[in-house]
Amino acid sequence: MATTLKQQLQEDLTASIRSRDELRSGTLRLTLTAITNEEVSGKEARELSDDEVLKVITREAKKRREAAEAFEQGGRAEQAARERAEGEVLAGYLPQQLSDEELGVLVAAAVAEARAAGAEGPKAMGQVMKLVNPKVAGRAEGGRVAAAVKAALAG
Repeated sequence: MATTLKQQLQEDLTASIRSRDELRSGTLRLTLTAITNEEVSGKEARELSDDEVLKVITREAKKRREAAEAFEQGGRAEQAARERAEGEVLAGYLPQQLSDEELGVLVAAAVAEARAAGAEGPKAMGQVMKLVNPKVAGRAEGGRVAAAVKAALAG
Protein backbone atom coordinates (compact mmCIF):
# COMPACT_ATOMS: atom_id res chain seq x y z
CA MET A 1 0.00 0.00 0.00
CA ALA A 2 1.26 3.47 -0.85
CA THR A 3 2.26 5.75 2.01
CA THR A 4 -0.14 8.63 2.55
CA LEU A 5 1.16 12.15 2.99
CA LYS A 6 0.17 12.09 6.67
CA GLN A 7 2.10 8.84 7.24
CA GLN A 8 5.10 10.39 5.47
CA LEU A 9 4.93 13.38 7.82
CA GLN A 10 4.78 11.05 10.85
CA GLU A 11 7.77 9.00 9.61
CA ASP A 12 9.75 12.18 8.94
CA LEU A 13 8.86 13.46 12.42
CA THR A 14 10.20 10.25 13.99
CA ALA A 15 13.40 10.51 11.95
CA SER A 16 13.90 14.19 12.85
CA ILE A 17 13.39 13.45 16.57
CA ARG A 18 15.98 10.66 16.36
CA SER A 19 18.46 12.98 14.63
CA ARG A 20 17.68 15.73 17.19
CA ASP A 21 16.64 18.18 14.44
CA GLU A 22 14.58 20.51 16.64
CA LEU A 23 13.45 22.87 13.88
CA ARG A 24 12.17 20.06 11.65
CA SER A 25 10.57 18.03 14.46
CA GLY A 26 8.85 21.11 15.94
CA THR A 27 7.50 22.18 12.54
CA LEU A 28 6.23 18.69 11.68
CA ARG A 29 4.69 18.29 15.14
CA LEU A 30 2.72 21.55 14.71
CA THR A 31 1.64 20.56 11.20
CA LEU A 32 0.46 17.11 12.32
CA THR A 33 -1.48 18.79 15.13
CA ALA A 34 -3.17 21.07 12.57
CA ILE A 35 -4.03 17.98 10.46
CA THR A 36 -5.48 16.19 13.51
CA ASN A 37 -7.51 19.29 14.43
CA GLU A 38 -8.90 19.37 10.89
CA GLU A 39 -9.78 15.66 11.14
CA VAL A 40 -11.76 16.06 14.35
CA SER A 41 -13.47 19.34 13.42
CA GLY A 42 -17.03 19.00 12.26
CA LYS A 43 -19.62 16.50 13.39
CA GLU A 44 -17.63 13.36 12.75
CA ALA A 45 -13.95 12.49 13.02
CA ARG A 46 -12.52 11.40 9.67
CA GLU A 47 -9.25 10.65 7.92
CA LEU A 48 -8.11 13.44 5.58
CA SER A 49 -7.24 12.66 1.98
CA ASP A 50 -3.78 13.61 0.66
CA ASP A 51 -5.36 16.63 -1.09
CA GLU A 52 -6.90 17.82 2.18
CA VAL A 53 -3.59 17.27 4.01
CA LEU A 54 -1.87 19.34 1.29
CA LYS A 55 -4.34 22.17 1.92
CA VAL A 56 -3.49 22.09 5.64
CA ILE A 57 0.26 22.14 4.87
CA THR A 58 -0.27 25.04 2.43
CA ARG A 59 -2.20 26.95 5.12
CA GLU A 60 0.56 26.28 7.68
CA ALA A 61 3.25 27.44 5.21
CA LYS A 62 1.27 30.63 4.54
CA LYS A 63 1.06 31.28 8.29
CA ARG A 64 4.85 30.97 8.52
CA ARG A 65 5.36 33.44 5.64
CA GLU A 66 2.97 35.97 7.18
CA ALA A 67 4.53 35.59 10.63
CA ALA A 68 8.02 36.05 9.15
CA GLU A 69 6.89 39.30 7.49
CA ALA A 70 5.31 40.52 10.72
CA PHE A 71 8.46 39.74 12.75
CA GLU A 72 10.60 41.42 10.09
CA GLN A 73 8.50 44.59 10.31
CA GLY A 74 8.66 44.43 14.09
CA GLY A 75 12.45 44.35 13.97
CA ARG A 76 12.71 40.75 15.24
CA ALA A 77 15.00 39.25 12.60
CA GLU A 78 15.80 36.11 14.63
CA GLN A 79 12.12 35.15 14.92
CA ALA A 80 11.56 35.99 11.25
CA ALA A 81 14.46 33.72 10.25
CA ARG A 82 13.00 30.83 12.29
CA GLU A 83 9.56 31.27 10.69
CA ARG A 84 11.18 31.26 7.23
CA ALA A 85 13.14 28.12 8.10
CA GLU A 86 9.92 26.40 9.22
CA GLY A 87 8.30 27.52 5.95
CA GLU A 88 11.18 25.88 4.04
CA VAL A 89 10.58 22.59 5.88
CA LEU A 90 6.90 22.69 4.87
CA ALA A 91 7.72 23.71 1.30
CA GLY A 92 9.41 20.34 0.91
CA TYR A 93 6.00 18.66 1.16
CA LEU A 94 4.21 21.00 -1.24
CA PRO A 95 4.06 20.62 -5.02
CA GLN A 96 6.52 22.72 -7.03
CA GLN A 97 5.20 26.28 -7.20
CA LEU A 98 4.33 27.72 -10.60
CA SER A 99 6.66 30.35 -12.03
CA ASP A 100 5.14 33.73 -12.96
CA GLU A 101 5.33 32.76 -16.64
CA GLU A 102 3.51 29.43 -16.11
CA LEU A 103 0.85 31.17 -14.02
CA GLY A 104 0.46 33.86 -16.70
CA VAL A 105 -0.13 31.23 -19.41
CA LEU A 106 -2.84 29.48 -17.33
CA VAL A 107 -4.51 32.80 -16.48
CA ALA A 108 -4.44 33.99 -20.12
CA ALA A 109 -6.12 30.75 -21.24
CA ALA A 110 -8.82 31.11 -18.56
CA VAL A 111 -9.42 34.78 -19.49
CA ALA A 112 -9.82 33.79 -23.14
CA GLU A 113 -12.24 31.02 -22.13
CA ALA A 114 -14.28 33.43 -19.96
CA ARG A 115 -14.40 36.03 -22.76
CA ALA A 116 -15.60 33.34 -25.18
CA ALA A 117 -18.40 32.65 -22.70
CA GLY A 118 -19.31 36.35 -22.77
CA ALA A 119 -17.66 37.56 -19.55
CA GLU A 120 -15.89 40.93 -19.92
CA GLY A 121 -14.02 43.38 -17.70
CA PRO A 122 -13.67 43.30 -13.93
CA LYS A 123 -16.99 41.45 -13.59
CA ALA A 124 -15.34 38.40 -15.17
CA MET A 125 -12.97 38.03 -12.19
CA GLY A 126 -15.11 35.39 -10.43
CA GLN A 127 -15.58 33.32 -13.59
CA VAL A 128 -11.87 33.41 -14.44
CA MET A 129 -10.91 32.47 -10.85
CA LYS A 130 -13.29 29.47 -11.04
CA LEU A 131 -11.55 28.33 -14.23
CA VAL A 132 -7.98 28.92 -12.99
CA ASN A 133 -8.15 27.63 -9.40
CA PRO A 134 -8.52 23.90 -10.21
CA LYS A 135 -5.58 24.13 -12.62
CA VAL A 136 -3.25 25.78 -10.11
CA ALA A 137 -4.49 24.00 -6.96
CA GLY A 138 -1.69 23.99 -4.43
CA ARG A 139 0.90 25.29 -6.89
CA ALA A 140 0.25 29.02 -6.49
CA GLU A 141 -1.08 31.10 -3.61
CA GLY A 142 -4.56 32.59 -4.02
CA GLY A 143 -3.32 36.17 -3.75
CA ARG A 144 -0.80 35.61 -6.53
CA VAL A 145 -3.48 34.05 -8.75
CA ALA A 146 -5.94 36.89 -8.08
CA ALA A 147 -3.30 39.52 -8.89
CA ALA A 148 -2.43 37.74 -12.16
CA VAL A 149 -6.13 37.51 -13.11
CA LYS A 150 -6.71 41.22 -12.33
CA ALA A 151 -3.70 42.18 -14.44
CA ALA A 152 -4.87 40.00 -17.34
CA LEU A 153 -8.41 41.41 -17.23
CA ALA A 154 -7.13 44.99 -17.07
CA GLY A 155 -4.72 44.44 -19.95
